[in-house]
Amino acid sequence: MTKSYAAQHYGARAQDYVASTVHSQGGDLDAVEQAAQGKQWRRVLDLGCGGGHVAYRLAAHVAEVTACDVTDQMLRAVDAEAIRRSLANIRTIQAPAERLPFEDGVFDAVFCRFTTHHWNDAAAGLREARRVLARNGAAMFIDVTAPAVAVADSWLQTLELLRDVSHVRDYSVVEWRKLLDDAGFALKDVSTDRLRMEFGSWVARTQTPPERIAAIRSLQEAAPEEVVRLLGIESDGSFTLDVSVFSVEAV
Repeated sequence: MTKSYAAQHYGARAQDYVASTVHSQGGDLDAVEQAAQGKQWRRVLDLGCGGGHVAYRLAAHVAEVTACDVTDQMLRAVDAEAIRRSLANIRTIQAPAERLPFEDGVFDAVFCRFTTHHWNDAAAGLREARRVLARNGAAMFIDVTAPAVAVADSWLQTLELLRDVSHVRDYSVVEWRKLLDDAGFALKDVSTDRLRMEFGSWVARTQTPPERIAAIRSLQEAAPEEVVRLLGIESDGSFTLDVSVFSVEAV
């Protein structure tokens, strides 16, 4: 497999994402677990698993969780953490979201959290997610969503790219709705919450170099009042993001 641009940047950070408080906690993870309770699903996909936190939550409620990611080191970290937690029904496989090595309709449910903004082709990745999902199967997509106001959208994407050069795009709720519809999903519910990002840990997780940290802070300090308000930019650089949960069904 040709190593992806995102994988090149996340290999050395794998353990940081297993340990990350932002990624290991949150009401969205509670929603993931609640979605699986009582369903008796056989096979479930954690697509773009990162540190594996969705897989760990699902493991007690399903027969098997497949944790899929493009970064080999992430998958090794997930394997090690699953062993540490005695979760024997988690298996890992390396693949990009746009080219999944699974047969059509093999998963009862698909979950995808904080990864779509790294995909080179979100439309293709969502089509693949739909392809491998059983008819009438359930899926949940969770990600940072861009502000509806254009100037705040531009500033957010710029800050994200400076922090992490593998960033592609935080899509707006409107863009998500179209992407999901085009991929063959019926949207059942969408909810959006605010998530505060503490600046120091935000840049530490991605090992952002000092010159780009300085650029981020310079931009934040120069931001127009509307951007400061919408992104909740604080004096130390911490800020607040919208995180949306899209619950869908294959049609």
